[in-house]
Amino acid sequence: MDVIQAIILGIVQGATEFLPISSSAHLVIVPHLIGVNYSDLAFDTLLHIATLVAVIGYFRGEVVDILKGFFSSLLDIPQGTFSEEIENDPIKRLSWFIIIGSIPAGFMGVFFKDFFEGLFNNLPAVGSLLIVTGFILWASEILYRRFSRKRVFNNMNLVDVLLIGFAQGCAIMPGISRSGATVATGLSVGLEREFVARYSFLLSIPAILGASLVQLKDIMGGFHFETESFTLGFITATVSGYLAIKYFLKFIKTKNLVLFSCYCWIIGGLTLLISLL
Repeated sequence: MDVIQAIILGIVQGATEFLPISSSAHLVIVPHLIGVNYSDLAFDTLLHIATLVAVIGYFRGEVVDILKGFFSSLLDIPQGTFSEEIENDPIKRLSWFIIIGSIPAGFMGVFFKDFFEGLFNNLPAVGSLLIVTGFILWASEILYRRFSRKRVFNNMNLVDVLLIGFAQGCAIMPGISRSGATVATGLSVGLEREFVARYSFLLSIPAILGASLVQLKDIMGGFHFETESFTLGFITATVSGYLAIKYFLKFIKTKNLVLFSCYCWIIGGLTLLISLL
């Protein structure tokens, strides 16, 4: 892999990880377009770590507070005040919502790993799932309009958390956007736009961390590092990921997801066409 290809893939991974257009699909499609045999697990792991750095860097203050809230809540267990503190302390509550919301993806990743991995070599499936993502985004906006009063964090409940967590689990499939599925699910149950986007990004931290650790385990003993291309890929993925988070949070405040729906339909359709040809 040369330097230009590494930079392109870094930008693609960083931006599409946090925009609702499926990073996994783009990392299947783009290598076909630029002539890269994208089977380097070490480079893929590095790009995932870069996006982890981006999201933790952007939400660094909140991440510190959430970690403090989580460990503080553990101290409430022996005192018998755990439930009361979780109910009354929004940071402690958020920390547990992130943990509980991460369980479905972990479960699905463990038990359906072979099935999901098989889809990465199936270009028609990737194109079809991108089209499905487009419909998920489009439908969520229709459902969101039905709620005259939008719900904020104080009104979020365990059912919401599990539904969003299940959506994140489904996004292990290439073509189903993780951020798109989680944000769309939150909108569909009436959660306020900016809040559900921020929650989606925070929820991505355990998911990306878990996937990176699994990949690191798989490449132990066979790791290689191409200094220039790997470094530039890491930097571009981190920067593009950080910018994607920043501008998507601004976008979601006032705009809807239909624009991304159209993008997914177009790219999904072109992918199907390429696969047929």
